[in-house]
Amino acid sequence: MAKESMKAREVKRQKLVDKFAEKRAKLKSEGDYVGLQKLPKNSSPIRLHNRCKITGRPKGYMRQFGISRVTFREMANFGLIPGIKKSSW
Repeated sequence: MAKESMKAREVKRQKLVDKFAEKRAKLKSEGDYVGLQKLPKNSSPIRLHNRCKITGRPKGYMRQFGISRVTFREMANFGLIPGIKKSSW
């Protein structure tokens, strides 16, 4: 389980990315790199980190499902993910 402070930090970064997305795109299209440097660092989408939607785990993230590999395996074992069968893992 991830710390609540780490999850909150990711939410804060996501809000900044959303807030400055339009301005960032405009500055990029104009080629104004000095203006881009003046924007907050956390407003860049590169600084976002993928986390499991259920546990908040940052490692072993599976983009297709939006969860970590550990959570995926647990859910598959309980039959919560349709179309997934346990073979030999």
